Amino acid sequence: MTELPQYEYVKLANRVAAEIGEGRPPVGGRLPGEREMPEIYGVSLGTVRRAVRELRERGLVATLPIKGTYVIATPDTATPPEGDGA
Repeated sequence: MTELPQYEYVKLANRVAAEIGEGRPPVGGRLPGEREMPEIYGVSLGTVRRAVRELRERGLVATLPIKGTYVIATPDTATPPEGDGA
């Protein structure tokens, strides 16, 4: 079966999730800011915002307004939020 192409935000979310799994940043650590991430990863701000939303949906990060986005779990310990039904 042919593998379908992935959206850029999914690729970025997977990349950041892999980095989180390697401890970069560790649980409790802060992700780079949304304005920094496009330069770091070579993607648009919209892609970064959608990828961060994806990471929140996976239960890996939490965003605190004005404070930033923090790692709350690793991919092997994350529990996605309930109510998705998917």
